[in-house]
Amino acid sequence: MKGEIAMKVLVAYASKYGATEGIARRIGETLTTRGLDVVVAACKTVNDASGYDAFVVGSAVYEFNWRKAARKFVERNAEVLASKPTWLFASGPLGAEDVHKDGNHALKDSAPKQFAKYEDLVHPRGTTVFRGAYDHDKVSRGDRFVAWLPGVRDLMDEGDFREWDVIDAWATDIADELEAAEARS
Repeated sequence: MKGEIAMKVLVAYASKYGATEGIARRIGETLTTRGLDVVVAACKTVNDASGYDAFVVGSAVYEFNWRKAARKFVERNAEVLASKPTWLFASGPLGAEDVHKDGNHALKDSAPKQFAKYEDLVHPRGTTVFRGAYDHDKVSRGDRFVAWLPGVRDLMDEGDFREWDVIDAWATDIADELEAAEARS
């Protein structure tokens, strides 16, 4: 990429309390260190995605769904996303366990419904689920009420469970793939 214009990558995210934004910013930093021209922006602020060469789109997951802003972004920009390298991520599972008490895999079973839906729509090069973070004192009153309901409280481990090394490795893989694609062109 030396002497050439770097690929322009949009890392778009939808975050309610900041944990997913933190993941998006970390992905952006990793891609930037690899020489890519990266813009990190909230999905709701991006009106036109046509000026980018590649995309990483992520959202917090609530009840197995991406946040509305991320869904609208992908659906509004599906044609351009399908024509360029695109990766999707989700964040949300809390705790450090690989397997929940009910026997379900903590990350694999936390994928949002949109991953399957967007497979045919935008043909992502990869999808992944990252662990999230939860700070009871930062949540809204309505969410705090829900979090303290019996049964829900047991699922809401408090703390920051984001695995930065896993996030960095995923972003590095994206950079490797983009670099290889650019070398071929």
